[in-house]
Amino acid sequence: MSSFLVKRLFDLLSLIPLRILHGLGTLLGWITYWTSASYAQRMRENLGNYNAGRHPDELRRLLRANIAETGKSLIELPWVWRRPVMKVLASIRVIHGKEYFDGAGKDGKGLIILTPHIGCFEIIGLYVAAMTPMTCMYTVPKKAWMDDIIRNGRQRGQMKLAPADLGGVRMLLKSLKRGEVIGLLPDQVPAHGDGEWVEFFGRPAYTMTLAGRLQQASGATVLMSWVVRLPQGKGYALHFEPLKLQSGVSIEKQLNQAQEKIIRTCPEQYLWSYNRYKAPPGSLSEEKRRGTA
Repeated sequence: MSSFLVKRLFDLLSLIPLRILHGLGTLLGWITYWTSASYAQRMRENLGNYNAGRHPDELRRLLRANIAETGKSLIELPWVWRRPVMKVLASIRVIHGKEYFDGAGKDGKGLIILTPHIGCFEIIGLYVAAMTPMTCMYTVPKKAWMDDIIRNGRQRGQMKLAPADLGGVRMLLKSLKRGEVIGLLPDQVPAHGDGEWVEFFGRPAYTMTLAGRLQQASGATVLMSWVVRLPQGKGYALHFEPLKLQSGVSIEKQLNQAQEKIIRTCPEQYLWSYNRYKAPPGSLSEEKRRGTA
């Protein structure tokens, strides 16, 4: 498939009102769930892990809601990536904690924004990059046409993408030393050697250490940020909240705890289909670490 054809399709989808697009997303979510056994199983397992100790009816309710919300998260990408930035940002109906964002980074040490996979997280980069220079780490997809689509969608305003390698880490650190903003997805499983096994909803998950290393090297302020999808396609609510780091507790543990707190506020919009508990090649599996393999 060529990037030209995908762009034309995305352009057509971006013209559809968000309310209708989210309705189509619900349908897409159910189609994906019923046609991919591995996808459906992972979603059920991860939700079941989160839902441990709660009534089974709650799990069924969350599962149905998450199937629909995950479909919406896919089909709204053309709307976010191909519409003019200011029209996309106009869909942000409310910003909670804006004072934290406005006041952060004034000491010249930079700002680290950590965004879990919840709601329409793609909007955060557009919002920040419309205000100030921002650099985000980016893993290049295997298919060239997909790379072209994603880059064109994300590299707007004052956004720069850093490759997910040592050179990219240097780019992030240089941005912080210039007093700029960087963005990371803290629940993305890092490559072997770049993470630690830390509990996430009661189960060990390979968690990035990069955010902590960059903060310690720069002294930057850390903000958690997430976007919640409003019902009936009425837009989005953007959230900023400071991550107040405590001494004596690993940054990775505090990071996972902060994400758990955020996800509990809107669990139906978290990306439970993501393989958060996978073991990167070369790392010890959960069973081996527990000595049960």
